[in-house]
Amino acid sequence: MYNPKSKIATEFIDHQEILDTLEYAKANKNNRELIESLIERAKDCKGLTHREALVLLECEEQDLIEKMYKLAKEIKQKFYGNRIVMFAPLYLSNYCVNGCVYCPYHAKNKHIARKKLTQEEIRNEVIALQDMGHKRLALETGEDPLHNPIEYVLESINTIYSIKHKNGAIRRVNVNIAATTVENYRKLKDAGIGTYILFQETYHKENYEKLHPTGPKSDYAYHTEAMDRAMEAGIDDVGMGVLFGLNTYKYDFTGLLMHAEHLEAVFGVGPHTISVPRICGADDINKEDFKDAISDDIFMKLVAVIRIAVPYTGMIISTRESQKTREKVLELGVSQLSGGSRTSVGGYVEEEPEEENSEQFDVSDKRTLDQVVNWLEELGYIPSFCTACYREGRTGDRFMSLVKSGQIANCCQPNALITLKEYLEDYASEDTKAKGEALIQRELERITNPKVKENAIKYLEKINEGNRDFRF
Repeated sequence: MYNPKSKIATEFIDHQEILDTLEYAKANKNNRELIESLIERAKDCKGLTHREALVLLECEEQDLIEKMYKLAKEIKQKFYGNRIVMFAPLYLSNYCVNGCVYCPYHAKNKHIARKKLTQEEIRNEVIALQDMGHKRLALETGEDPLHNPIEYVLESINTIYSIKHKNGAIRRVNVNIAATTVENYRKLKDAGIGTYILFQETYHKENYEKLHPTGPKSDYAYHTEAMDRAMEAGIDDVGMGVLFGLNTYKYDFTGLLMHAEHLEAVFGVGPHTISVPRICGADDINKEDFKDAISDDIFMKLVAVIRIAVPYTGMIISTRESQKTREKVLELGVSQLSGGSRTSVGGYVEEEPEEENSEQFDVSDKRTLDQVVNWLEELGYIPSFCTACYREGRTGDRFMSLVKSGQIANCCQPNALITLKEYLEDYASEDTKAKGEALIQRELERITNPKVKENAIKYLEKINEGNRDFRF
């Protein structure tokens, strides 16, 4: 029985409700009157239900798809402007006891190099990331109670926050680790994490269990209900996603939106972020083995409709995707981007030899952070290293109320410029710095609040004088 307020996974992600939604959307894929009415209504930026959103996704009329893209761009601009938040993943360990068939970390893989960073190695990785200019990390580990217990993760977070190197500092640590207990989520909250991230992979229970034949991750309910436990523990910023290509994309798209609706119904706060990874080759994983892998055109439509359906959420795209693909989806909805990423354990200090491969997936966009920042500047985006909301307590419902009202721009726009200025002064190449300085001057003129503009100019001048870490 479908019940978005239920705490039981198979009730808030009800299989029959998804099947009924798929049938409804298919029956209305050519219903121009309905589709146009949904596009028109979504202009109020209050989102759409999972059933309404799937109707848009099913639509194949090119003129209507272009209207969706136009609306997605407008919604993205309203909520997030032209700011793109920068981050990097940091892999602590690839020891894993699970049997996930799409991930090279699976326990049966005997030839991948198994690694776990010591605290000193973590320190060296973080210094390397700081020297690139990063301020925000996403911690990644395999699931292994022996090698990667919660105590190791907590110690690692403490190490990361403690490192101050030259003008560098990691100001926000997001955490992507396996589903755990309320008690452990409380420990992560107390450690000062930003967002807790966990991908569902697929919402199709039967296929989920086939894809996860062994290990603790094979428990569909425990995994799917993890966000509830995290939010009960006080972590009010959570990040969701599916791995598109593991299952039919329409089913998982519907499940993803139902999960967002569930969090809104129970906690009054939807997902802080939604990630949109696609199945990717790595080590003993062949992308061609997954018949449900999706095309670039479908991927673009997915991003656009998610942005329309869940307008408030941040959307993340990683270096799984090529420069060309990332450029296409930036304007359609993506607001966070990784740069200069390594998906190997210990890959930032020095590139690992090919025979010691420990990567979770093949990186398609291999550019340095400076090259990515330069590219974003050329496209007219503001590369933002801002972490202010998390450190000012603007999380959960406080963050969402500001986003939904549009008031967040009074903080985000100047904070993006201030943190970009820090990057330009401390890390950028000459060309990136010149483009960035011109961008900052142009964007200052777009700040309409006189007091905000005055303070932004004051902070920018102080950064020129050698001061750091200002925020609105």
